[in-house]
Amino acid sequence: MTAIAAKFAELHARGEKALILYVTAGDPSLEDLPAILATLEEGGADLIEIGIPFSDPIADGPTIQASTQRSLDRGVTPRSIFKALSEVKVRVPLIAMGYYNTALRLGLGPAAEAFHNTGISGTILSDLSPEEADGWIAACRSVELDTILLAAPTSTDYRLDQVCQRSSGFVYAVSRTGVTSELVAVPPEARDLVRRIKARTPLSVCVGFGISKPEHVKMVCEVADGAVVGSWLVKLLAAEWNGGAGHSKIIELIRALKAATLPE
Repeated sequence: MTAIAAKFAELHARGEKALILYVTAGDPSLEDLPAILATLEEGGADLIEIGIPFSDPIADGPTIQASTQRSLDRGVTPRSIFKALSEVKVRVPLIAMGYYNTALRLGLGPAAEAFHNTGISGTILSDLSPEEADGWIAACRSVELDTILLAAPTSTDYRLDQVCQRSSGFVYAVSRTGVTSELVAVPPEARDLVRRIKARTPLSVCVGFGISKPEHVKMVCEVADGAVVGSWLVKLLAAEWNGGAGHSKIIELIRALKAATLPE
């Protein structure tokens, strides 16, 4: 059982759903990444996605695009992220989230090994289609990394079959069409997508894109196994982290999100 599968088994045994948080490596600073991850864990994150900055983040909205650009402007690279992750002490599973070109540039085998050696438990490559993922999946399996694929409300039955057959760890259900951003409500089509995925796989299903409030998390967790919060947190860290000065406020806000995943 992988670290991600074990975490979901643990949560299911307690009747909880997963709170998955996203941060961009290098924003507000790469040096702060270990402390930021520790703060997210203290606040109640069950899993943490670490964004690997890329020059063409086509699946990301304005907030994460800006965060990515700030990180790139600071000179952050995949290898510098690997070095920073070697200092991380958190116990929750970490997931590298980025784009396929990064893995291709490093080489599929070396990239998977580098992620594994720095404590990463799984990967999400946003622009990697399931039909083209076999090489990356094989590289990840060789070092016991999960490969998490995305499904969208527009996905055909055939595409959902491919996603479910090739995913491990969990399936990432995109709540709506478009790019990442904060929404005022979770679209109803997310419920239908979760239902369609669950009909095809025993894997956990988590919903992301637009989740920014405890009520969003609660709504998502009525049908899914977890909620992913990204843009909201990236914006919060940019505004409040301030070298760790905002530690307490960030923890308080994350705890409110985590509370929405607990059984009543």
